[in-house]
Amino acid sequence: MKLFIRSFGCQMSVADAEEMARPWLARGFTPTGVMDEADALILSTCTVRQHAEDKAVSEIGRLLPWKQADPNRFLIVAGCAAERIGPWIRKRFPHVDLVVGAKTMPQYPQVLEEAVRERFDWGPERESFPDHQPKGAAHSESSAFVTIMRGCNYACTYCIVPSVRGRELYRPFDTILEESRRAVAAGAKEIILLGQTVNSYKAPSGEDFADLLRAVDSVSGVERIRFTSPHPFYLNDRLAAAMAECGRVMPHLHLPAQSGSDRLLKAMRRNYTVEEYLERTGRLRTLIPDLALSTDLIVGFPGETEAEFRMTLDFVEKGDFCSAYCFKFSARETTPAAAMEGKIPEPEIERRLDLLLKAVNARTRKHLRAMVGTRVKLLLEDKTDGRTQYHFKGRLDAPGEPGSIVEAEVTGHSPTALKCTALAERTAA
Repeated sequence: MKLFIRSFGCQMSVADAEEMARPWLARGFTPTGVMDEADALILSTCTVRQHAEDKAVSEIGRLLPWKQADPNRFLIVAGCAAERIGPWIRKRFPHVDLVVGAKTMPQYPQVLEEAVRERFDWGPERESFPDHQPKGAAHSESSAFVTIMRGCNYACTYCIVPSVRGRELYRPFDTILEESRRAVAAGAKEIILLGQTVNSYKAPSGEDFADLLRAVDSVSGVERIRFTSPHPFYLNDRLAAAMAECGRVMPHLHLPAQSGSDRLLKAMRRNYTVEEYLERTGRLRTLIPDLALSTDLIVGFPGETEAEFRMTLDFVEKGDFCSAYCFKFSARETTPAAAMEGKIPEPEIERRLDLLLKAVNARTRKHLRAMVGTRVKLLLEDKTDGRTQYHFKGRLDAPGEPGSIVEAEVTGHSPTALKCTALAERTAA
């Protein structure tokens, strides 16, 4: 029996799908990358922007022929969109067997067992942890997502996540360490710690995120550690010291900013100012001089003036970001921002987005040029392509071993990636 997974949205969506796959794998299912071979399918959805939700809904409709080809197949729709519009999905798409909202994830194993027991002669789980994991589109065997918390206690006015994922719930400290050990034993070289505001983590036993970083850094066999997505408010001195002192924590930080205007940051309820953001990242750069810093930015937030947009362009320069995800404001139903006055016309939002992308791409090219002639360590996702310790994409000029970490010299770059030549067969992180 085979299982296929497909994820839309962020890394949390990918991690949720992989977690939902575990009960299937523990009962003998094997992962497949070919949907038509699958006896069961997990579709993990996103709703952070309307476009993401629309893509998920369209995909559910396109899965009807897959289900009709064999009515005994089992289709699960899960995640944030499933939480927000679950009843509508059940009514609109009767070919869906099980809808699992994001808030239901802790109860998922029991919900799944009740739903599939008769169809698949659902027996007890194996005692051992499955040694093969299904992978989402953005995942590889060399990296493993480890979810450390669920939910978000913030109330950013544009964000629907708290309403579909709920308040923050923190996984036990020892459970996270054990899952990290298992992932390394299964072949992962890189651990990616996940949470909506990952650095707000507070273990039931009292440890904070800095403590967790240090503990994962001590796991035998782990070669790289990353985490996403942190919140600027929790980028404190303890965390900065842990990042600088832990040798396996990579010198890259993706720290969402959203705007370069203090007035807009306040309207968004982000709980920091531009000066505070730059001061905290500046302290971190003092401790980690080669830090690569990336961010998220929104254009077209209600009431954004031309002057405030120009502040964001200026912020891109001051922040010296190596890259940024740039988004048009998406009014999400039930969020405070959706009801705000001062809607920006779509053509104007498109103009601003185009200017912002040009500014960000110029900074990316600057950082890529600066890397030429330096040495990097590339974690290969396939025979030639991988990620450096700075999270830049890199491509070798000759094939290597997927999953290995290769020391290489940067010989050039494309608009978005580094061109590399291997210097050694393999090296540590």
